[in-house]
Amino acid sequence: MALGRTYAVSLVGMNGHVVEVEADIGQTLPAFVLLGLPDASLNEAKDRIRAAARNAGVPLSRRKITVNLIPASLPKRGSAFDLAIVMSALSAAGDVRGCGTTVFIAELGLDGRLRPVRGVLPAVMAAVEAGHHRVVVADENASEAALVPAAEVRSFRTLAEVALAFGADGAVVELPEPQVGEEPSPLPGRSEPTRDLSDIAGQHEARFALEVAAAGAHHLLMVGPPGAGKTMLAERLSGILPDLEDAEAMEVTAVHSLSGERHCTELVRTPPFESPHHTATPASIIGGGSGIPRPGAASRAHRGILFLDEAPEYERRVLEALREPLESGRLVLHRASGTASYPARFQLVLALNPCPCGLANGKGIDCLCTAQQRRRYFNRLSGPLLDRVDLQLAVQRVGLLDYVGGRPAESSATVALRVSRARRAQRERLRRWNYATNSEVQGRILRGELGLPRAVTASLDQALDRNLVSARGWDRVLRVAWTIADLADRDRPDADDVVTALGFRLQERAA
Repeated sequence: MALGRTYAVSLVGMNGHVVEVEADIGQTLPAFVLLGLPDASLNEAKDRIRAAARNAGVPLSRRKITVNLIPASLPKRGSAFDLAIVMSALSAAGDVRGCGTTVFIAELGLDGRLRPVRGVLPAVMAAVEAGHHRVVVADENASEAALVPAAEVRSFRTLAEVALAFGADGAVVELPEPQVGEEPSPLPGRSEPTRDLSDIAGQHEARFALEVAAAGAHHLLMVGPPGAGKTMLAERLSGILPDLEDAEAMEVTAVHSLSGERHCTELVRTPPFESPHHTATPASIIGGGSGIPRPGAASRAHRGILFLDEAPEYERRVLEALREPLESGRLVLHRASGTASYPARFQLVLALNPCPCGLANGKGIDCLCTAQQRRRYFNRLSGPLLDRVDLQLAVQRVGLLDYVGGRPAESSATVALRVSRARRAQRERLRRWNYATNSEVQGRILRGELGLPRAVTASLDQALDRNLVSARGWDRVLRVAWTIADLADRDRPDADDVVTALGFRLQERAA
């Protein structure tokens, strides 16, 4: 008997590793041995693929089948190896031919039907990068796999069809018609209709801060009483962000594919918006689960917005865990079963009340909270976390004149044009450093090649000297100043831009 060989992909976080699947048929009593650090779900494949092959008309050999997954030191998990294992065993028996360097990615049902699996997009990307361009997937995953350039995708409904396509002799079994609800729903660009900025009455300063945050991809904190419009503002931020570029859209779609919520039929071009409930656990926001941790809300918000409403109500360890991705744009999760790395370059938007009762607004004469309660409430957000938030805004309640008799507000489409123009200016200026937005620029560049005259940064220098801002805050104020200048179509920030940016950072503290 010849040795059968096919290929599969093992996903560890967003990183895919091509796995060589070897099969050998021995001259001993019937058995099925699976080697190469398979997990429990992968070990179940032994009985699953025997039944699937029999029902597809291409039964496996009754002798001892030994399947080895190479590299043996890499942990393998999940049911996506099913098709590669059965095709390797059939190849060893001489029932199929011409598998070559084809990568097989699909789960098998007992009736021989190919089932879709999550993470097909990053798996196919890894296969193509490793030089394996021919890929076989289930029909439901075909459109998702075809999103990868240079991938030669073939899709099938059943194992019998796959075996026949690779030279097997056998009858195709009759399968029942798919039941209602079996077809996967596509992943849309937006999960709900976009809300428009024209819905917001007044709040001119908050609207400008939102525009600055969108233009430079800056983090935003809003403090204000209930009903001031903090949530409305945050929900409309995604409507003024520009669509994702090809590389960014591929990253975002890969994360959503790996999370397994829905099967992606097209690239996600709209920046995602994630708003987890304040009772969410660290695993649901940062990532976790049994085995290799799965992406959480922070990674699903990659290239988009992570909105935490009533931020002080979240667990302290959830908020503190966001500090690293705010700086690096990546989450690295270490678990006993392995280490997974996910992209997490999101815009953090925090909203909170000025005190537990929410009435400490203006003179605060209606507030029932003590000074200690207010301090304890706000101190749930640590200084290091707040120091990473570029724009800190006090949102006041809307007055009657703005709410009833004010002039019509600008629409999201109008603001989005200015944001898009500012983003283009940033890309041109920062291209040589391989940055796309002002929020990514390192301090050494702001103090070096993009350094401003001391007369322009005088107010910021004084704030640093008086310990009103940290060294990190100094850099972040300059980033915001560059964004304000980009929105105004100026080549460089002036002193007024720096004062405005500094005011946004110190405004909440003054309030």
